[in-house]
Parts: sequence; structure tokens; C-alpha cells
Amino acid sequence: MQEIRLKPLTIRIGRKSARIVLITVLTALMAGFLFPMALTIANSFMAETEISSNYAALSGDMDDGQFITMKWIPDRVTLSQFYAVLVGRPQFLFMFWNSVKMTVPIIAGQLLVASLAAYAFAHLRFRFREPLFFLYIVTMLMPFQVTLVPNFIVAEKLGLLGSYGAIIYPGIFSAFGVFLLRQFMMVVPASYIEAARVDGASHFYIWTRIVLPMCGTGVAALSILVFIDNWNMVEQPLIFLNDAIKQPLSVYLAVIGDEERGIAFAASVVYMLPPLLVALYAEKYLVEGIQLSGIKG
Repeated sequence: MQEIRLKPLTIRIGRKSARIVLITVLTALMAGFLFPMALTIANSFMAETEISSNYAALSGDMDDGQFITMKWIPDRVTLSQFYAVLVGRPQFLFMFWNSVKMTVPIIAGQLLVASLAAYAFAHLRFRFREPLFFLYIVTMLMPFQVTLVPNFIVAEKLGLLGSYGAIIYPGIFSAFGVFLLRQFMMVVPASYIEAARVDGASHFYIWTRIVLPMCGTGVAALSILVFIDNWNMVEQPLIFLNDAIKQPLSVYLAVIGDEERGIAFAASVVYMLPPLLVALYAEKYLVEGIQLSGIKG
């Protein structure tokens, strides 16, 4: 009897220990992910001279065996780096708007195209619907490097090389948005669609008034994911845009010299603000969207 009574206590202790270990591991992983971001923010408020002295080993200005100094608190807090980026360097703001001009049309176009295609795959009956959707899945699984050459050839044939269209059009017709929104639209009760059709509603009416409002979480999640993905694009601008003045901000960060590390830190902070604010503001929609996308396939 005594041994039987100890079993619940042993189980509780084991669960508590496992929970402590899990929390410890997750905390360590979170710290590892947040460390570069926190270090970037801290260094962005340091003077260029202080940053140069802390990271002199990277330039070979110190003896072998010396290490870089990672400081979290500046000796003197200054906004000179942000002033140099936002005021002293017009090309930074110019490339910032280049990123906006490429990202916003891709988001708007992909939401339109993906929602229409997802509605067709979810609620319309036509031949080869399932094989065609399977091809969408295969296309989605292909890495960017596989579709690079076909996209380049098509852009060249259409005369789009060197223009934003070579980046925007492939982004609009991405298969991921179709896959994600179809998962949401499959959850919409078929009785709603049938009732609307009996009342004489058109497919456009059903799509705009019934299906899309019920898939608001999925639309929000897709908007966030598309924004983050295209805001951070690097390969596409380098390949399709041959004019440096058309490059987005993500490319600008890669060409900042070693002698301007302070500028690089400040520019990185400004660059990551939009996706960070979007992720913090719409975290609930993103989590719900990813969770609900797997309800029904």
C-alpha cells in the first residue's frame, strides 16, 4: 500500500522535472535567437569610435589571440548613427521606398490571385482539379534556385529584366498563398455556399461576402508571411535588377563597408523595425492562421 501511494508523487515530480528541463531548453533557444538582435540594437547607439575599438579584431588591427568586445551598454549613448543613416544618406531612404514599392504590390496581388484560385480549388468542381492542385504543391516545394532560370528566361522574353515587374509578377503568382487559403476555405461549411447559390448569388458574391470574411485570419496570416518573405529578399534583386539605384534596402545592407560598422548597426535596426512591428502587432493572427490552416486538407 505504501508503494502504491508513492507512485502519484513520483509521477508529479517527474512531470515537474520534465517541465523545468523543457522551459530551460526553450529559454536557451530564445536567448540564442534574440542575442544578435539585442546586440545590434545596443551597438546602434554607440559612437563609431567605440564600435571600431570593440570590433578592431575583425579588421586585423589587433594582435593574434585578441577577441572582440561585445558591450551591451554604450560608454556614451548617441544617435549620430541614426542621423547619418536617415539624414546624411539619402540613398538609404530611397532604397527603403524601393523595398516598399516591391513588397506592397506583391502582397496585394498575391492576396487577390491566391484567394481566387483557392476559392476555385475549394468550392468549384472541374476536371483535373486535384491533379492541378498537386502541381501547385510540387511548385511550392521547389526551392528558389530551381525556378530561377525559367523565371529569368520568361522575364527576358517579356522585356521585364531590369524592372520591378521581373520580381513582382513571380511573387504575385506564388503557390504558397493558394495552398494556405485553400486550407481555410475548405473549412467553410458547404451548406453556406449551397444556400447562397439557391438564392441566386454569383460566385463573385459568395467569394467576397461569405468566403473571404470567414477566412479573415488566413488572409491576415498570409499578408504577414508574404510581407516578411519579400521584405527580406536578396537573390531576386541581385539577379533581375541591374541598376543599383533600383535595389531594395536588403541589398544595401550587404554593401556597407567594414569601416562603417556603426552605420551598418543603425541601418539594420531601421530595416528590421517594419517586420518586427508587424509581427508584434499581428502575432495573434499569425499563430491562429498557421494553426487553423491544418484543420482540413
